[in-house]
Amino acid sequence: MELEYIEHISPILKDGVKNYLIDIDGTITDDVPNEEPERMVTCEPYPDALETINRWYDDGHLICFFTSRTENLKQITIDWLDKHGFKYHSVLCGKPRGGNYHWIDNHLVKATRYKGKFTDLIEKQVTIEVFKD
Repeated sequence: MELEYIEHISPILKDGVKNYLIDIDGTITDDVPNEEPERMVTCEPYPDALETINRWYDDGHLICFFTSRTENLKQITIDWLDKHGFKYHSVLCGKPRGGNYHWIDNHLVKATRYKGKFTDLIEKQVTIEVFKD
């Protein structure tokens, strides 16, 4: 991973590299709640998600699975990702449950809601809420 460093400022990715934070349950596989970990072992990946994510990885983008699964389910999650051939850089557990996220960060954040089909991203104009200048 190539980062640009400026003294006393967080590093930024090189131009053209995206840092994908991808949910698991209901996004790359069936929506499995934390209360049913046995299903996390047997669920199948969505083929279009596997293909697209691995292509993004091969294209040099960063892949981080950011899930509401709890830390005690992390190894089950890693084993499942590896078993099904997902390419990734990291797995973060403990994303808040319930959705309706509004991410506030000092870096540019783009969000895409999964609606049943995992494809390459396209440009589209939308209205968003931002801080007043």
